[in-house]
Amino acid sequence: MKAIVFDAYGTLFDVHAVAQACEREFPGDGAALSREWRAKQLEYTWLRSLMARYEDFWRITGAALEFACRARDLDLSSDARARLMDEYLRLTPFPEVREALAALGAARKLCILSNGSPHMLDALVENAGLKDVFAHVLSVDSVKVYKPNPAVYQLAATRLKMERGAIGFVSSNYWDIAGATSFGFKTIWINRSRAVPDSLGFSPAATMTGLAGLLT
Repeated sequence: MKAIVFDAYGTLFDVHAVAQACEREFPGDGAALSREWRAKQLEYTWLRSLMARYEDFWRITGAALEFACRARDLDLSSDARARLMDEYLRLTPFPEVREALAALGAARKLCILSNGSPHMLDALVENAGLKDVFAHVLSVDSVKVYKPNPAVYQLAATRLKMERGAIGFVSSNYWDIAGATSFGFKTIWINRSRAVPDSLGFSPAATMTGLAGLLT
């Protein structure tokens, strides 16, 4: 692999780091709200893509938060909404991420390819101290459609100026792995939760429980 492309949310950065902030705003509901927020966030990306009604990830994230609060009968004030949305700009990297990226970047180009909107990704990478690690931080906003649409994966191949088979793709989301495998990337599934793979007809080249496995 001449380059490695990483998904951001759930792969490099822990999306459920927001659970603590959710708990501060809504005691007793933090973990459940975080899970429902994330699930609806993903669902909205797929629905928007199918309807050809693109909205950027920041708006989708806000809409998903509002839905999750309504579904749990939680009163989301404008101040609480702003505080919770801000958490998405400073998500915590998983513990092994910095060491793994430092080692992998010595021999290959590293990139992010994410559903996140540009300002979200820029803030996320900056706040995590990873700004100089990546050759490119690529957002689906360039093509106005979400993963797993092939146009998203083509964006990485085009920017890297490489054949599909020369690019490794790393994600914790199996639907993302299926899309990237279908496209022609060499895929590595980071299965931290030991989830069951979806029956989509595509399998990763390798499965690992964390990024440290990429160094072996």
